[in-house]
Amino acid sequence: MAQGTWWIQVAEALRQDFSDLPDIGHVTQIVVRLSIAAVLGGLLGFERERAGKAAGLRTHMLVAIGAALYVLIPQQAGVTATDMTRVLQGLVAGVGFLGAGAILKNTDEGHVEGLTTAASIWLTAAIGIAAGMGREASAVLSTVLALFILSVLPRIASLLDSRSPRAGSLPNPTRPAERRKRR
Repeated sequence: MAQGTWWIQVAEALRQDFSDLPDIGHVTQIVVRLSIAAVLGGLLGFERERAGKAAGLRTHMLVAIGAALYVLIPQQAGVTATDMTRVLQGLVAGVGFLGAGAILKNTDEGHVEGLTTAASIWLTAAIGIAAGMGREASAVLSTVLALFILSVLPRIASLLDSRSPRAGSLPNPTRPAERRKRR
């Protein structure tokens, strides 16, 4: 190898390594999809963090970006729809494992905590998948619905409970003490 050509070989190797984004159109598409995943995951994470839950802003953003990236890379490689279903199966199983870490069972009191946070992590991955696959409108709609469920629905339920003439007269099956009394 001539001394003057080694840098040309290095430059060519680097160009090949970064050739997965061949033009500005592809770069823009990747940036938009990953950014949308990050923002939407961040919205859900912010709500969870504001509610005092362990999995918050950063966790949800990372889950959404990771899920988007897991579908973006195979898309770029030109995988078939059948192969993409395998990617999705693995992704859903992996995120399920992550969500399981958010679930705690208090054996003394007999109640389970973290199910909603685990579900929000699972949904955040689905939103990331939608954004990564170029289904941004579906990702946005899902996020809006999730925010309604997490933020607005509990307020509506609380308002209805407080206005109910029989509020407090019926046992709440979700409370462990009231569940045990009925047995």
